Amino acid sequence: MVEGSECAFDLEAYARDGQCSISLKQVFHNHVPSHWDGKHERTYQQAENARFEVSWQDHTLDILLMTWREGWQTVHYQWILTDTFSLADSFFAAVCDWNSDVRDELLVFEDGYWSKSPSLFKEIKSATFDNLVLSGNLKEDIRTDLQDFFAARATYGEYGVPWKRGVLLIGPPGNGKTHTVKAVVNLLEQPCLYVKSFKAEHGPESSNIKTVFQRARQAAPCLLILEDLDSLVDDENRSFFLNELDGFAANDGIVTIATTNHPEKLDVAILERPSRFDRKYYFALPALTERDTYIRQWNKKLRPEMHLTDTAMETLAKETEGFSFAYLRELLLAMMVRWMHQQTSGAMPLIASEQLALLKTQMKSLETV
Repeated sequence: MVEGSECAFDLEAYARDGQCSISLKQVFHNHVPSHWDGKHERTYQQAENARFEVSWQDHTLDILLMTWREGWQTVHYQWILTDTFSLADSFFAAVCDWNSDVRDELLVFEDGYWSKSPSLFKEIKSATFDNLVLSGNLKEDIRTDLQDFFAARATYGEYGVPWKRGVLLIGPPGNGKTHTVKAVVNLLEQPCLYVKSFKAEHGPESSNIKTVFQRARQAAPCLLILEDLDSLVDDENRSFFLNELDGFAANDGIVTIATTNHPEKLDVAILERPSRFDRKYYFALPALTERDTYIRQWNKKLRPEMHLTDTAMETLAKETEGFSFAYLRELLLAMMVRWMHQQTSGAMPLIASEQLALLKTQMKSLETV
């Protein structure tokens, strides 16, 4: 018999993928509650307390799953009953190993727990380097740097250089940092771990930081995404974070990609220390060339009756100095919605002028708040 309390032991997911077959043993009072996925209006079942007969690799196993509360935490226990310990142990390891792999999904850390998100993975698939507009060679520099890093594992080993990378994307909000992260995930096709917060209702942040980096080491080579780093790391957890980032434990194969809107809030030990974030890329407000490119890309997606003329696009690019890409997107969306209500041929240049004036007024009012 093998007894465990491992969150990676998801027997039902393992069976759904065809890795084994399972059936409930009716001699036991099985507690398999139904859940409702409101978004897709469908139900699904998940065992909390149940006993299964499992067929795996020409073997039959008897598995008992139990769930209960211990203080603030929900505990999952598994008992695997077989003729030999070796068989039970092999099955336990196989299920945990399969569930630990990241396949067409993002591994998300929040409230002290990991969860898999296929939906978030699908949402980022539309973000590519092809539809990303950045200044100068910034886009190509980021793409080439990370592609070359993952291709150079043997070279790093040959010269005894730690095969790890820290990348920090810096700049005001709305200028392409998040889009760049999504494009990197799509391009590199490496397992991706995304940290929403190190905080949890119960338990120390130091323990959560350790959990995050332990999981990244298991998944390596991988991408570890820390968005809004200045809000994730503070005075209380900084030393724990730095110890995991470049302490005694090896982080081979981990590319840590962090973003920040406020580099002034980051401690110099994070921002300036070599070998932590050794690649820093700055995302400034788009210049005239980038604004013009962004507007023209957007214009190509519109239906012909909504198209802006070359003159109108040039004027719009010039009149939006100081706009971030986020504000440009808001302007263009507002123009589309306004046109859809009017649906007047040739009205888009006038709509563009009116919406631009309105948005500039709103931006000025926000500056004074």
